[in-house]
Amino acid sequence: MSLDLLRTFLAVHRTGSITAAAQTLGLSQPAVTAQVKALESALDRPLFDRLPRGVAPTPAADELARRVAPGLDVLDEVVASELPSDEAVHLGGPAEFLCEEVMPLLAPLVRGGLRLRFTLGLADDLLAGLAAGRLDLVLSTIRPRLRGVRAEPVYDEEFLLVASPEVAASVPEAGPKGLAGVPLVAYAEDLPIVRRYWRTVFGRRPAMAAQVVIPDLRGVLSAVRAGVGVSVLPAYLCRRDLADGTLVTLAEPAEAPINTGYLAVRSGAQARPAVAEVRAHLIRALRSAPPY
Repeated sequence: MSLDLLRTFLAVHRTGSITAAAQTLGLSQPAVTAQVKALESALDRPLFDRLPRGVAPTPAADELARRVAPGLDVLDEVVASELPSDEAVHLGGPAEFLCEEVMPLLAPLVRGGLRLRFTLGLADDLLAGLAAGRLDLVLSTIRPRLRGVRAEPVYDEEFLLVASPEVAASVPEAGPKGLAGVPLVAYAEDLPIVRRYWRTVFGRRPAMAAQVVIPDLRGVLSAVRAGVGVSVLPAYLCRRDLADGTLVTLAEPAEAPINTGYLAVRSGAQARPAVAEVRAHLIRALRSAPPY
C-alpha cells in the first residue's frame, strides 16, 4: 500500500473535505477522489460518507487515522527538519491583532533573517487551514479541537465600551437604557463582540441593531473616533486613542469581558527550526505582556 494513499486519506480525514485536501496536497479533486477510492478498495471497506458539503469519516476511517497519523506525522517532522532554515513561516490570525500587536513582536526575528507570510481571516477558516497544512501557526480566540493540532493559551484580550468625548457627553447613563438611542457601530450584523460585552457587564442581550457595520475592527475604531456612535473594541486597539483623549470609556465594570487567545501549531511543522523559534518567541512575548 502506497504511503501517498495514506497521506491523501489523512488529509481528507483531517479537513473533512475532498476539495480542501486537494488544495493542501497540490492535487486535483479527481486525483484525491481516485486515491481515496483506491484505498477503500484495498481495504475492502468504505472510509467516508459523502455529504452535500464535505465528507464524514466512518468508524473504520477514524480507527485507521488513529493508527497511521502518528507515524506519518513523525515522517513529516523528519522531512521538515531537513528543509532549508530560511523557508518562510506561515502565520494566521485576526487581521487587527496580527498587524497591531504581533508584527512588532516579531520584528527582531525578521531583522535576523526570518521570512514570514501572514494569512488574515476568521478563526474557523484559519484553523482549518492549519489542520490542512496550509499554515504553520495560528493565533485564535477559539480553542482548536482538531486532529494534528495542538494549542496553548498565550494572551488575554480585554474589551471596552468606547465613544468619542462628544458622543459620550450625549449618553445619559452607561447602560442599556442610556445607550438605546445612540448609534451602534459593529463588526458584524449579529454583534458578536457587543453581545459578549452586554451579557457580561449588563446581564442581558443588546436590544438595538447596528446602525453601521464594518467587518474590520480598525474601521470600527475609525468610525467611533469620528463620532459616528458607540462600540465595543479590544483594549489594545483603543490604547493610543484613550491616552490621547480622542476616545473615552463609557463604563468601568468590575470585571471586563476577556477572550483568551491560543497559539496553535500543526503537527510536523513544529519540528522546523524557524517555526519552533517563532512559536517560542510569541509564547514568551505574549505571556509577559499585560492584558491586550
